[in-house]
Amino acid sequence: MMESVGVYGFCGCKAKNKMKCDSRWEIAASETAPTSAYSSPARSLGDTGITPLSPSHIVNDTDSNVSEQQSFLVVVAVDFGTTSSGYAYSFTKEPECIHVMRRWEGGDPGVSNQKTPTTILLTPERKFHSFGYAARDFYHDLDPNEAKQWLYLEKFKMKLHTTGDLTMDTDLTAANGKKVKALEIFAYALQYFKEQALKELSDQAGSEFENSDVRWVITVPAIWKQPAKQFMRQAAYQAGLASPENSEQLIIALEPEAASIYCRKLRLHQMIELSSKAAVNGYSGSDTVGAGFTQAKEHIRRNRQSRTFLVENVIGEIWSELEEGDKYVVVDSGGGTVDLTVHQIRLPEGHLKELYKATGGPYGSLGVDYEFEKLLYKIFGEDFIEQFKIKRPAAWVDLMIAFESRKRAAAPDRTNPLNITLPFSFIDYYKKFRGHSVEHALRKSNVDFVKWSSQGMLRMSPDAMNALFKPTIDSIIEHLRDLFQKPEVSTVKFLFLVGGFAEAPLLQQAVQAAFGDQCRIIIPQDVGLTILKGAVLFGLDPTVIKVRRSPLTYGVGVLNRYVEGKHPPEKLLVKDGTRWCTDVFDKFISADQSVALGELVKRSYTPAKPSQLVIVINIYSSEHDNVSFITDPGVKKCGTLRLDLTGTSGTAVPARREIQTLMQFGDTEIKATAIDIATSKSVKVGIDFLNY
Repeated sequence: MMESVGVYGFCGCKAKNKMKCDSRWEIAASETAPTSAYSSPARSLGDTGITPLSPSHIVNDTDSNVSEQQSFLVVVAVDFGTTSSGYAYSFTKEPECIHVMRRWEGGDPGVSNQKTPTTILLTPERKFHSFGYAARDFYHDLDPNEAKQWLYLEKFKMKLHTTGDLTMDTDLTAANGKKVKALEIFAYALQYFKEQALKELSDQAGSEFENSDVRWVITVPAIWKQPAKQFMRQAAYQAGLASPENSEQLIIALEPEAASIYCRKLRLHQMIELSSKAAVNGYSGSDTVGAGFTQAKEHIRRNRQSRTFLVENVIGEIWSELEEGDKYVVVDSGGGTVDLTVHQIRLPEGHLKELYKATGGPYGSLGVDYEFEKLLYKIFGEDFIEQFKIKRPAAWVDLMIAFESRKRAAAPDRTNPLNITLPFSFIDYYKKFRGHSVEHALRKSNVDFVKWSSQGMLRMSPDAMNALFKPTIDSIIEHLRDLFQKPEVSTVKFLFLVGGFAEAPLLQQAVQAAFGDQCRIIIPQDVGLTILKGAVLFGLDPTVIKVRRSPLTYGVGVLNRYVEGKHPPEKLLVKDGTRWCTDVFDKFISADQSVALGELVKRSYTPAKPSQLVIVINIYSSEHDNVSFITDPGVKKCGTLRLDLTGTSGTAVPARREIQTLMQFGDTEIKATAIDIATSKSVKVGIDFLNY
């Protein structure tokens, strides 16, 4: 275990006498540093050396630091969704051609999808067995008693969003109730996509395709925090997509950003405008939402034989009406989350600038499933449903598949009922569990809008189905209303509705009714593949988003000169006769601050002892902008900055070493580089949001 070590800081200001500077680092650091957000580093880390340091920002307006170090033959993007996943690719020499993955075996009645369900099956020995339709179908065909031994997981991506204290050891729960490491499951899934993609590329090329020829892109929700993004990166390393030594081979793409990048390229025949009075995409504004989308889906179905999409190497026709500075919103409504991002177009290149930090929440189509589950609780009892899930896990999966196809048939103008087939084992197990029939339960439940059909089905009125959508859609509309109140979001010209849930006519109608008079509402064709295709484009040019907004305020704890009357008495620290204020929050970047790609935050550190080999500094974050101390409410330790000084000092160790650290907040992940000023050697640096 490493002993506590001090870290000095060099001043970045212009003062001739360094000791005149009144901003100082509160330093220190060890791998055994306290983890409480409310402990004072100065008091808890022993007697450490303190030397002045003043922070500075530098703006590097060239793209040199984001230039490609390595050339790849192909970009493969993996859209790892909550409910369905898939990949697409483009050869770097043919960037205008995006190829969507080969069609998987399997499928569901009433569900048209070029992706595959995000489901994974492990053997009783916890080895990978299958993914997607193959996993689901095999699990379904198992004997009920045998199925209890197998580990089947679905919709597990949401765990990364809902777990507040995500670590490498976070568990997932399989359908049979058994726990399994989340990192293992995500790595298995990504490894599966890697093997499928490389096999397809090899078949197409006629020779073995090497992983080193591929730049990988993985999509994540924009509202995910840094630990979840780092977790996904670690899973990709474990799956062999890239490695920490070659981290540039993998890019994390934000889902609504990817959609936004693709939407720039849209031509008129590739979209449906819900609010138009003129005919767009062949449909007039008088068409109902449902009818227009049905025609569009039919058009897509006819053209689905081709898995290659041509992307114009120019800005699409949609931008012919846009002027410099025009704004638009992308609403990415998926299975688990809804992600909102606001972009401004920069002409003539078509670069994008984020105007407001990404927002959203757990308002995906899963919310409709949860409402259906609550309805089943009401009719059959929560105790029975929970028991049924554990005792007949494969039958529960069957029931939810049946519900999914009926869910997709829900529409504002539907008049005929929707029938949901109950598996025989549900009917049989209920009779054993309660001693009476399913039909009896429905009669007793007082749920008027759900009837029993003699064919073994639940018959739901359209109003009943629509009611299941209402809480989720209401949350999306409310979130959008809040967003439209922001000054940055006023005068938005377009709203792009993308993601799998955007196919729901009920959501389309609600968005159109609420915002159709404020902006034009556009749905790209094949809306479920928008993010996937945009992620490929992002992999081909990661510099297309020039300006982003920081979702959180980030900083570290420092010491400042104590000012009587300004600083709280409990923060006073006297050191060698000098009065310091401890726990001061030194801000790297503020929440919702605009930060350009290539803009760097510079800090300088020096080891307390010349022979010191590691510097570890705690990073703190807050959702608030006006943070004064690291002990303020809402401020928490969120990670560590670790500088590894081994191999940088050369033969003669200087008495005073300056390690200059450059942090980049304008990318999809927070990145850092460092250099030993005396020797000009690179310092190995890591920002860790998972294992701090």
